[in-house]
Amino acid sequence: MQTAHSGAAASPAVTGLRGRWNRLADLASRSISHSLLALVCRAAIAAIFFLSGRTKVVGFLTLTPGTYQLFRDEYKIPLIPPEIAAHIAAYSEHLFPLLLVLGLFTRGAALALLGMTTVIEVFVYPDAWPTHLSWAGLLLYLVARGAGSVSLDRWLGIK
Repeated sequence: MQTAHSGAAASPAVTGLRGRWNRLADLASRSISHSLLALVCRAAIAAIFFLSGRTKVVGFLTLTPGTYQLFRDEYKIPLIPPEIAAHIAAYSEHLFPLLLVLGLFTRGAALALLGMTTVIEVFVYPDAWPTHLSWAGLLLYLVARGAGSVSLDRWLGIK
């Protein structure tokens, strides 16, 4: 007697360890939406950059003397004078995180912060690559997938 062959090996009962694991993985895939992941990524990376920006200013956006000194002595970004680099960094660390929290122009804000991360990694702290890689992971997710449904991007129809 001949039986039809479907081309796939018979799978073991779904009660084994692999079956339990796969059911948990399916549950996580259904339960954790892109919108939730994007919101968490947006808040996490925004906090990192915004808090860094706050250390560079007093009041609204007045740079501290220590910020200028930091860019002269430690950061030393090539091709950009330290006084200009200090302003660019301080303003960027306030503007782009705000955009991320609002979910407004999310992909562009994430790309800008990814550019900052690259500059920091290459020119300032090359040994801090584990930290910068974790930042890049959050930012790349936002660039690839966007802000999610809890965002002004969604409300305004911006991809």
